[in-house]
Amino acid sequence: MAHGIPSQGKVTITVDEYSSNPTQAFTHYNINQSRFQPPHVHMVDPIPYDTPKPAGHTRFVCISDTHSRTDGIQMPYGDILLHTGDFTELGLPSEVKKFNDWLGNLPYEYKIVIAGNHELTFDKEFMADLVKQDYYRFPSVSKLKPEDFDNVQSLLTNSIYLQDSEVTVKGFRIYGAPWTPWFNGWGFNLPRGQSLLDKWNLIPEGIDILMTHGPPLGFRDWVPKELQRVGCVELLNTVQRRIRPKLHVFGGIHEVNPVSISKALRTKICSLPSKTS
Repeated sequence: MAHGIPSQGKVTITVDEYSSNPTQAFTHYNINQSRFQPPHVHMVDPIPYDTPKPAGHTRFVCISDTHSRTDGIQMPYGDILLHTGDFTELGLPSEVKKFNDWLGNLPYEYKIVIAGNHELTFDKEFMADLVKQDYYRFPSVSKLKPEDFDNVQSLLTNSIYLQDSEVTVKGFRIYGAPWTPWFNGWGFNLPRGQSLLDKWNLIPEGIDILMTHGPPLGFRDWVPKELQRVGCVELLNTVQRRIRPKLHVFGGIHEVNPVSISKALRTKICSLPSKTS
């Protein structure tokens, strides 16, 4: 999560010269422009669970990559819940219903959710390609009938679902997008470069909070096993140079955020000065 800096004038983002090599991009921009330190970015220090709510603030509880493992988790106090995707293992309707039931028992005034690469049934193009294949990588998903998942988003009755869209709650403009650079052919995967930039170009100016499933380059995107960065260069450029939101919330990299009851379900809490609706 990171705070942004107010934008100045109209900015157009183009495909970065280092787009296809995020590790090289990180080295270049870290050495030459220091784009991963202030004043380019201000990292949010999460608030301890027992900290009293600051007067005149709205408290956001941020969580991601829960993968149907929410049983027994104790959620902290807050006003708005932000879940940045991978709330299921495969996007099966039964998993979505379980997640929705869990959301229904949470006390937050608003719950806002985006999909991640594991929400396969939410990605219509992915599903259309899957059913054409001779070999199914995801047998339980490929057995679904179209009517089982055509409107799977409607199962999220206890939250606001965003997919390349925005909502205004408590005066905050919040935009959500599920896309990530291609990784092993999961849902919402796109090639680096123009394909991803086309999605980021849909984000309107003036957004207060940006929710993406994957990280921008340089922020919790280091994969030690591969010795490389995997964040999106175009997302970094869009966030820092054009959108500059008050808050950018993301999840997605399991090597950085291991999926386990002890680690993946750790929530982060932050607060922003309240706005009038």
